[in-house]
Amino acid sequence: MEPVKIGLLGLGTVGGGTVNVLARNREEIARRAGRAIEVVHASARDLRKPRICSLDGIKITDQPMAVVDDPEVSIVVELLGGTDVARELTLHAIGEGKHVVTANKALIALHGNEIFDAARSQGVMVAFEAAVAGGIPIIKAIREGLSGNRIEWIAGIINGTGNFILSEMRDKGRGFDEVLAEAQGLGYAEADPSFDVEGIDAAHKLTILAAIAFGKPLAFDKVYTEGITEVTQEDLQHAEQLGYRIKHLGIARRTREGVELRVHPTLIPERCLIANVNGIMNAVLVKADAVGSTLYYGAGAGAEPTASAVVADLVDVVRALTTDPGNRVPHLAFQPDAISHLPMLSIDDAETAYYLRMLAEDRPGVLAEVATILGNAGISIEALVQPEPPHGASKARLIMLSHRVRERQMNIALEQIEALDSISGKVTRIRVEQLDGD
Repeated sequence: MEPVKIGLLGLGTVGGGTVNVLARNREEIARRAGRAIEVVHASARDLRKPRICSLDGIKITDQPMAVVDDPEVSIVVELLGGTDVARELTLHAIGEGKHVVTANKALIALHGNEIFDAARSQGVMVAFEAAVAGGIPIIKAIREGLSGNRIEWIAGIINGTGNFILSEMRDKGRGFDEVLAEAQGLGYAEADPSFDVEGIDAAHKLTILAAIAFGKPLAFDKVYTEGITEVTQEDLQHAEQLGYRIKHLGIARRTREGVELRVHPTLIPERCLIANVNGIMNAVLVKADAVGSTLYYGAGAGAEPTASAVVADLVDVVRALTTDPGNRVPHLAFQPDAISHLPMLSIDDAETAYYLRMLAEDRPGVLAEVATILGNAGISIEALVQPEPPHGASKARLIMLSHRVRERQMNIALEQIEALDSISGKVTRIRVEQLDGD
């Protein structure tokens, strides 16, 4: 049987890794897919740039549309990044009746609804396993492996750069700026690291996970997003003393009222497996009604880990080439006519516990003032730590852990606490999750 011929848009890290994996594992892949898979045409911005892969037998161009329009190509692999050009090329490929594999989380999070509608109308597949958590097969696990379950919540470390920064700060006592500079030097972070450290990258991925977990349209604009730039060495140390670690989590939770989508620094108990995921590694914890909690761990980025997911998608597409489109696994896990427009909750409606750090006058009565405000707002305190202030200091740190409460109640209380003459500056607030079946 003739090999399935693919066109590759992008020959960067992941593109080169994909060529290498397809070449090295050619026979194994053909045994799984039923046919060989080979790259016949590829595009790159700079044709003279050295590559990590051999380009023997591959036509090379700097015009990606030429790859899409190549009549030999039946599957287009989009690895360009960005959204505008990638969207145009993806929709054009679909319009030409070609299947698409992409690692582009922003493309799927922002334009996935449109892309999947177009793909259904043309009877083609769009596969995107590599868009979330690199080489971890989390899309397939949720969409297929857990299809007999009702997913309750997902919590994931889904950005390796942020996890590397927090791990280095905690383990080695280094400052945020110093670790960020190292991450950039190692290639973990871009020159403009805002997508990583401000949580935008994680929000793209959480958007996709939530859609396939709950059977709802992609809704990136509904994700509450908060970065790690305000997390201090002091917060990491206090969290450790209280038995917690701080991780930058993406959390999707289904409640009786609707769906919460939020990305933010989070205290989680150090006993949790996910609390011990360090460096650039990713992990996703899924709570489902039948199976309980399952954890998926592995490399969230890199040439071959991400290529592993790209090639797995290629194998799935090749296997399904001759199947009736109506019998294929739905893009968002649920049948298109069963997608539910669940209510999307504001962060004000989220219910979590809180870590609070504030700088207070070191005199009698201050703690009582703070406790009264919290009590009047219906907030109870689980733990209180007051580190010994330096000798002669007039101000002291107050560290508190609250029980679970609505965000809007905490907002009201913090506004009143910050208005006290005895409290200096803003109160630091970091949400707390137990991740133990709550």
